[in-house]
Amino acid sequence: MTAETDVRERVLDAADSLFYSRGFSAVGMDEVRDAAGVSLRRLYSAFPSKESIVLAMLERRHEQWTTELRAVVDSRDDPRARILAVYDYLSAWFADESFRGCGFINAFGELGGVSPAVTSLIRAHKQSFQDEMARLADEAGAPPPLAPQLAILAEGAQTTAAIAGDPLAAGHARAAAEILVDAALA
Repeated sequence: MTAETDVRERVLDAADSLFYSRGFSAVGMDEVRDAAGVSLRRLYSAFPSKESIVLAMLERRHEQWTTELRAVVDSRDDPRARILAVYDYLSAWFADESFRGCGFINAFGELGGVSPAVTSLIRAHKQSFQDEMARLADEAGAPPPLAPQLAILAEGAQTTAAIAGDPLAAGHARAAAEILVDAALA
């Protein structure tokens, strides 16, 4: 790992933790710098703006989400079980004590109106989830309208779990998904 890569990773780790726990607007560059343990000069050489940190952090979260979700889905053999594994993944995530909702939804709520670049990245992330649900529905032999229905259940569960502080939202979404999947495959 190069020194520049180390600085980038430290900044991204610090920014991710701060932004996710306190919000994007509430955290300034000085706080990110202090938490990362880097000079302001090093911070700005790695990331020329706060927006560039947010974009890099969201790109990293996208990769993490995609990898972790795919691992849970791929651990199941049956196509129906692969679809429902999405909600099992959500259940484990919601139960984590650091869970504060979807970082992409949070970012959109704070920055979507002021940063076209952030909005574009968030929309691409959400589209990739829609595409994943479409792939899973197709593998199960379900009609195409099932995929967006299942995605909406997952998105709604994320928001409900965050706002209500109730990790059981994933189980409720899973139960609804079972009904939809079984009806679609009947």
